[in-house]
Amino acid sequence: MLVSGTEAILTQFNRPPRRIVSLVPSLTESLFDLGFGDAVVGITDYCTQPRGAIEHLPRVGGTRSPRMADIQSLQPDLILANQEENPRPVIEALAASNSLVWLVFPQTVRDVMRLLWALTEIFGSENASIRLRLLEDALQLAELTSSETPLRYFCPIWLDEHAGEPWWMTFNAQTYPADLLRILGGQNVFAERTRRYPLEADLGLADAEPPAERDTRYPRLTTAEIIAADPEVILLPDEPFRFSETHRQQCYAQFAGTSAVRHRRIFMINGSLITWHGTRLGRALSELGWLFQPA
Repeated sequence: MLVSGTEAILTQFNRPPRRIVSLVPSLTESLFDLGFGDAVVGITDYCTQPRGAIEHLPRVGGTRSPRMADIQSLQPDLILANQEENPRPVIEALAASNSLVWLVFPQTVRDVMRLLWALTEIFGSENASIRLRLLEDALQLAELTSSETPLRYFCPIWLDEHAGEPWWMTFNAQTYPADLLRILGGQNVFAERTRRYPLEADLGLADAEPPAERDTRYPRLTTAEIIAADPEVILLPDEPFRFSETHRQQCYAQFAGTSAVRHRRIFMINGSLITWHGTRLGRALSELGWLFQPA
């Protein structure tokens, strides 16, 4: 059975789930952070947090290629999946196997908070409720103290080449990272840019095809397009693409003339803080608040 949305999942339980398989690394971490880790019986190969608490758990494969037989052998009463991280055929196959699959797809910080509150309600935990109220307070404070004049930023999440020239993938406004960085005081210079298909169309080298059901939230950009956008801040996360100090130094040369280069505002950041939707939001609010402060 496939359930999406926080309201729908609340109708499925008259007692907390006892056997959860998590196919979403950020939610694996969140379950343990909220005190529900004892119910987790299976995780993916990419679930790395919290260290010291998950090493004994059975692994069921990657987020995009989990092993169905391994999942079923664990007899879960709840499987956590994400529309973006887990392929549709996998989700549909799990739902067809009489397993309860909660499919989440948070695109804003408030979506994440609703997800965490739903988990807390399912488990009926007052301790988790206290933690979430503290997180709500931190979120409200971040929103209240965010600069009235946001700094314009560019944040790539992938780097590759086409015909010997680099291209950069980023995210637009319809994504969780963009909403989080907005709350912290950033303005995405590619907030309205959509992805075009095929790659050559995204890079301005060919006509675009209708996207149909393909995701358009992650455009691919040329260096010239980024320079023209003139970001004031450039953020280089270490995941999903592992940008390094070498890349940072290259950016100073490649984006010469932009405000970010002139003011030396190219920053390396922990990528999980902007891409892992869940309780890691708390760390993001406390550790990234400095990014968009006036120089």
